[in-house]
Amino acid sequence: MALRHAVLAALLVGDGDDERSEYSGYQLAKAFDVGVANFWHALPQQLYAELAKLEKEGLVSGREVVQESRPDKRLFHVTDAGLAELEAFAAAPSKPSFIRDDLLVKVQATDSFADSGPVIEQLEERASIAEAKIELFGKLLRKMRGELDEEEFLRSGERVGPYLTCLRGLSLEQETRDWALRIAAVLRERRTTRAER
Repeated sequence: MALRHAVLAALLVGDGDDERSEYSGYQLAKAFDVGVANFWHALPQQLYAELAKLEKEGLVSGREVVQESRPDKRLFHVTDAGLAELEAFAAAPSKPSFIRDDLLVKVQATDSFADSGPVIEQLEERASIAEAKIELFGKLLRKMRGELDEEEFLRSGERVGPYLTCLRGLSLEQETRDWALRIAAVLRERRTTRAER
């Protein structure tokens, strides 16, 4: 997957009122920070550069909005060509995902360390970060489904795609939190046992 597909998909989410909702670059960066970050990370400058490429290729269209008390801004929406690009991307086979995580390398090598304390601290920090993300995803999911319960929303909600990706993000963060806490406890117990010998 290329950043372009994540940008096109994020632009389609909009505010729920119009299939061709518009986002400024700033709004897109915020959307990435909150809703897309669970499956694709990009810095704001990468997003601005990608928007310029997509506009040049005719996959998004931008328009200038003049503002009185603020700098002018550009709003972007996905074009028919952009939708066709996303449809072609959706039809192509997906590659399996894989984990690439420096903390796992540290855990793998922890038996060789004289002191596993720093790895334990990093595991607990990772669990804390995951907990904060779990809370954020919970708020996002509640906001998206409004008054509907989850099953009703999944059956009849207006836009279910962003909700489904947030469910995956929530599940991933719950698994991360649980794993990190368990491994920290295992390493702490082993550390205590060694100290008692």
